[in-house]
Amino acid sequence: MTKQLLTLKCHYIVVTLYCVVNAISLAHGGVRNAREQKAQEIAARAKITRGNGYYLVPSQSSAARHRVAVDGPSPSCSCQDFELRGKDCKHILAVRLWLEQEKDGISGPSPVTSPAPKVKRPTYPQDWPNYNLAQVREKGHFLELLASLCSGIPQPPLKNPQKGGRPPVLLSDAVFAVAFKVYSTVSTRRFMTDLRAAHERGFITQPLCFSKVIKALEDEALTPILHDLIRESSLPLASVETEFAVDSSGFCTSRFTRWFDVKYGVTRETADWVKVHSAVGVKTTVVTAALILDKHAADVSQFPALIKATAQGFTVREASADKAYTCTENFQAVADLGGTLYAPFKKRTTGAIGGIYEKMFHYFSFHREEFLKRYHKRSNSESTFSMVKAKVLDHVRSKTDVARKNEVLCKILCHNICCLVSAIYELGIVPVFWPDQQEEEGPAILPMVQSR
Repeated sequence: MTKQLLTLKCHYIVVTLYCVVNAISLAHGGVRNAREQKAQEIAARAKITRGNGYYLVPSQSSAARHRVAVDGPSPSCSCQDFELRGKDCKHILAVRLWLEQEKDGISGPSPVTSPAPKVKRPTYPQDWPNYNLAQVREKGHFLELLASLCSGIPQPPLKNPQKGGRPPVLLSDAVFAVAFKVYSTVSTRRFMTDLRAAHERGFITQPLCFSKVIKALEDEALTPILHDLIRESSLPLASVETEFAVDSSGFCTSRFTRWFDVKYGVTRETADWVKVHSAVGVKTTVVTAALILDKHAADVSQFPALIKATAQGFTVREASADKAYTCTENFQAVADLGGTLYAPFKKRTTGAIGGIYEKMFHYFSFHREEFLKRYHKRSNSESTFSMVKAKVLDHVRSKTDVARKNEVLCKILCHNICCLVSAIYELGIVPVFWPDQQEEEGPAILPMVQSR
């Protein structure tokens, strides 16, 4: 018992000395940035293992481990931060701290009783009064803007006008009902009360039953119309957006794919999903173009179509994407539009292919900090998908492939309309849709005044 108490006292003394060293280091400005602080946390708590000329450091954000080499003249790490910056990352700094602790007799993970104060991250100003107004009045503006968008949808002619029977549902009413249903995030039957209220307010000409809403969502002819509405809903922000980010994301479905694994003799299953590729404005997160193809469709080949569709209504000066989109065709596609694509290069890239690929590789190599400042704007695309999934759910309820595609497009359309509502209050923009039709018929919506 006495031996155990003595061991605990020794361990307590070691931990106390380590904390005192940290406090002295802080007093003299030892921790200069967030990377050094995180490196101290890794060295104190994580289990770093030694290999043959390298070290394995656990990741703080996943179950992976990064391979770190610090013995040679040029340290290296397998993490993305080191590959992009080419400078010491938190894992390299953690290994060096861990080796110093070994020299001082402090080995293995130890509890930190007084952690170093967190480095203050940069924050961005928010116009909270107008932001709050946009949020509390979003639904009312949403219905007005959606009705204005749907008013520009032409009604197709009847296939057989001589035939009698019940008149068909107007296409504008069907699109309004489908988009409003996705925005409500409730089942189609529970949505009927909201749809009747929209009819009483004059947003649609006739109320639809729930079976007609489901049938409209499964109509393949609705897909190109939704693509047009997404594009039209983004155009009021053309004067604001000149920088864009391209990425893809998936929406889970209720369908599972099952197969028998012969090697292990078990049945496995995985959820099916709908993959959407999109181009996003980095300032307002509005989606300017979207594509839904096969769930295994490669990202790199969809970039030219997305950026060219964006250029039909916007001026493209910059585009950013992750290293999955790095290829000559994508660099050239943006250059042809008068802009520059900022996509990082993989570790073993040489740039020997020549042309614009070599030019951007040299810029990435010799002006790394400036390149990364522009490249990191691509994180706005991930923020956009997070906003969509948080507001109109991260999964789809439809059962058929066509209905799932239309449901995801409706989610994106709803997100664009919400971005317009925010722009009304925060940027003072008045959305006007279908300007060619309004010259003949007059304005489809009235300017919305910012009242408090």
